[in-house]
Amino acid sequence: MDLEKHPREGSEARVDLHKRTAEPPVRREPEAPEGCLAVAIRIPVRIVVLVLVVPVRMLWDALVVAGRFLNDALLRPLGRALLWLGRAVFVWPLVGLWRYVVVPVGKALGWLGKVLVVVPLVWLYRYVLTPVGHAIAWVARGIGAALGWIAGGVGAALGWVYAYLLTPVGRAVTWVLKGLGAVLAALGIGVWTVLAWLAKYLVAVPAVWLYTWVLAPVGRAIVWCGKGLVWLASMAVTGIGAALYWIARILLVLPALALWRWILTPVGRVLAVIGREVWDALGHAWRIAGHISLAVGRFLGTLFRWIFVEPVRWVYRSVLTPVGHVVRDTVWRPAAEAARSVGRATRQALAAARESVRQARADFRRMLLGEPRRPQPVDRREPSARETRSLGSSTTALTKD
Repeated sequence: MDLEKHPREGSEARVDLHKRTAEPPVRREPEAPEGCLAVAIRIPVRIVVLVLVVPVRMLWDALVVAGRFLNDALLRPLGRALLWLGRAVFVWPLVGLWRYVVVPVGKALGWLGKVLVVVPLVWLYRYVLTPVGHAIAWVARGIGAALGWIAGGVGAALGWVYAYLLTPVGRAVTWVLKGLGAVLAALGIGVWTVLAWLAKYLVAVPAVWLYTWVLAPVGRAIVWCGKGLVWLASMAVTGIGAALYWIARILLVLPALALWRWILTPVGRVLAVIGREVWDALGHAWRIAGHISLAVGRFLGTLFRWIFVEPVRWVYRSVLTPVGHVVRDTVWRPAAEAARSVGRATRQALAAARESVRQARADFRRMLLGEPRRPQPVDRREPSARETRSLGSSTTALTKD
């Protein structure tokens, strides 16, 4: 253990200590005190639960590993194969049927419908129905104008009759009716006054006296009796209700309250402590079992590697690889070189045969048709690439030699 420190490290440590002392302390909330029952239950419950949970966790981890291996090695390739098979059996035939059968047939039917239905209907509408409709509208407008002219003449005649015949007659009838109404109104006022005086002294005055001295006292007496009966009934109901309340309180509420307060609440608290401890013990045991299962799995993996993987690797590296190199150097490479040389010789022979056939075909064509014409050289305005311009020569149109 190195007890000496570098001065820089010591200064950094002092600065860090100063920073730590300068920082305000973090306030932690005080934990709730635990009772002796929780402490007494915790350790035995955790031991029992750990013993019970470790096999379950190891079995669960084994099932998880087996499930992942089964998913990666069997289910995923099988699912991909089934997906490809479903596409090949269902999707691709339906797509081909839609693309190469339904769509062309639909386009053909649409074209036939356009040619056989739409175009004739458009022609019929444009060249038959539209002119006929215009003609009918023109005839209707003519008939409407005629009817309007006739109606105007009839209206003028009716207006003359109304102005010079019906209006004077109506005014005369109105004047006569006004006179009769005035006479009848004078007679009606006298009759109404007599009827009102009779109704007042024969109906209204006796009715008011009957209500004031007979009906009102009788009604007040009936209301007072009803109020008394209601008070008696309310008192009886209140007494019966109070008696039932105290009976129910003494026989039901107080025993139930005592049962809840002195039996169920303590038992519930004990069961809650036991349940909380069991739950915490389960979580703790599950985590510990996970670590144990991980350690066992690593041990089994290491054992499998040293028993199977390392020997196979050693055999592959120390035996199969040298044998493969020897086979490659002594068998495969010479065989490949021989095959390549045979291929080169075959390609050269085929190229020579093709060249001979080409020359024979060219000689036969020259023998039958003669030499082909050679292109005549054209006098170019620009100098060739080999010649250079000079002061004594020019290539322009005005100074060209």
